[in-house]
Amino acid sequence: MGKADFLSPKAIGNRIKSKGLQKLRWYCQMCQKQCRDENGFKCHCMSESHQRQLLLASEDPNKFMDYFSDEFKNEFLELLRRRFGTKRVHNNIIYNEYINDREHVHMNSTQWETLTDFTKWLGREGFCKVDETPKGWYIQYIDRDPETIRRQEEQARKKKQDLDDEERSAKFIEEQVRRGRGDKEEEETPVFTELKRESEEEKVAFNLGASSSVAGPSKSSSALGASALKAAASSSTKRKDTSADTRGEKKKKSALEEIMEMEEKKKKKQSVKLDFWLQPNIVVKVVTKRLGEKYHKKKAIIMEVREKYGAVVKMIDSGDKLKLDQNHVETVIPAPGKQVLILNGPHREREALLEGIDEKNFSATLTIASGLQKGKTVSVAYEDFSKLA
Repeated sequence: MGKADFLSPKAIGNRIKSKGLQKLRWYCQMCQKQCRDENGFKCHCMSESHQRQLLLASEDPNKFMDYFSDEFKNEFLELLRRRFGTKRVHNNIIYNEYINDREHVHMNSTQWETLTDFTKWLGREGFCKVDETPKGWYIQYIDRDPETIRRQEEQARKKKQDLDDEERSAKFIEEQVRRGRGDKEEEETPVFTELKRESEEEKVAFNLGASSSVAGPSKSSSALGASALKAAASSSTKRKDTSADTRGEKKKKSALEEIMEMEEKKKKKQSVKLDFWLQPNIVVKVVTKRLGEKYHKKKAIIMEVREKYGAVVKMIDSGDKLKLDQNHVETVIPAPGKQVLILNGPHREREALLEGIDEKNFSATLTIASGLQKGKTVSVAYEDFSKLA
């Protein structure tokens, strides 16, 4: 029986059926051939070409499985990167879009039996960030493209430079205000002098005008009287100035009030969480895999902080010194009763004692051990404090 005509209804129906996805159990991955029914799949398995492919695969089955696994992984990650970028998305949504391609590599020919196994493998190998929820597994692609990393570093450097410029301008304004206050205080400081007579024989006389009962005063006495009036007027104005200064001094704040005001300003400044937290003499853990397994998940002590975001650390086990970014390390939580240093928040740079750990809220209870708030109990998140060396 010959084939139906190309434009016949039967031929058109066959082409329409062959365009869509067919059943997976009738697909041969070795030959990359999709059969439409059980009979077609049976005939294909008995064909000579299929038997040759089986003989080739039987010589080195791991080679073919690794090839299909790499193809599946590369196409899956490429779809995730182009379609969703670095967004967090359900793994089943990506897989459904992936299998829409009729020529895709089927999962039953790879080393992973289920989509969950493949998702966990991506998380272990560091290709994606994965997390399990009641709704299933979610994936977030980690972009390791050198151009993207360079762009992120430039943005971080620009942000740090803007912060440095703001701090520099704030310090300049504070210095100008301090100098202005110092000059003003120097100008307002009164200068006291003694009232001395040029000659003790001369008498002090006051000329009160025409109605004065003093008859015939001499020129020297009248001049002396005028100078005396000027001296009296100047002394009265000086007294007024000194009394105003004393009233101004009374209005000035005491030393304790000034210290409390400075502490409040410092607390307001520190209450804003900063994007850098590295401090010397704290214990951290290396989390980057770029340095190899020798340093991964190993503890180190920060010896020196460079440009706020970088540090020179000394490995506790081997004693090696490394220069790392703050993104390559994380804080270390000691046992209760140990000394820690608060790295961020309103109590930044204060030493404290670890009282307990709240695993439910991912925080710890600390007792401040220095400063005016010594003995105060506070709750601090895991990432905002670390063990002291």
